[in-house]
Amino acid sequence: MNYFEYKGIRSSDMGIRIESKNVFSGPEYEIDFLSIPGRDGDLIAGSGRFPNVQVTYSIFIPAKTTSELAQKITAVKAWLYSGLNSYHTLSDTYDTAFFRHAVYAGKLDIEDELNRIGLCTISFSCKPFRYDEAGTVSTTLSASGDVLLNPYPFTSKPILRIEGNGKGTLTIQSEGNNATWNFTALDGYVEVDSEQMNFYKDAEPKNDTVSGDGFPLLYPGENAVAYSGGITAVTVIPRWCCL
Repeated sequence: MNYFEYKGIRSSDMGIRIESKNVFSGPEYEIDFLSIPGRDGDLIAGSGRFPNVQVTYSIFIPAKTTSELAQKITAVKAWLYSGLNSYHTLSDTYDTAFFRHAVYAGKLDIEDELNRIGLCTISFSCKPFRYDEAGTVSTTLSASGDVLLNPYPFTSKPILRIEGNGKGTLTIQSEGNNATWNFTALDGYVEVDSEQMNFYKDAEPKNDTVSGDGFPLLYPGENAVAYSGGITAVTVIPRWCCL
């Protein structure tokens, strides 16, 4: 039986049965084009973006009585309508190797058919990328210069844990890209979340102790990670992603 899991709860545990899903939907790339008089074709003006995508499930909620159906619908509403100000993990049995960052979007209009089956559509607004489950695994590099292979044609925004003391230098080099960060006051470790654009240790910001080229990115293909000085180890959660 197919199900989706949202906020750590399976739809099947809420009494929901899935009829279908828009499985292969993808975002439309938003970009501006500039027309120049006398020149054939349009110029691409600036870098574009991928907007959110809608992931929709057509579902029904079976019940033996009207009161049972009402109870189930109340529980489903409480589940879906909580935490609407942040994204949550959404996964399902249609696409088991990936998950999305999603938030429930839209109304919940449940049609009562024969007083026993609630029919409706559940729709989530999702960030455009699907995230590989394998990319959530933490990997500690065995030595400076180790290579991480991004298997997808999209740049990932990893989480890194840089361990050591004192001053140190971290460099990530890939084809066409070379970025370096200098750490001035390592005290055990510093973590960086490139998606959140933040260097920190526990709850303490550490951005003022790091200088360099923005935040670490892992480009498609090979990424060599080198470190020196007081850095003794680097651990990476790569967050591989694709559409």
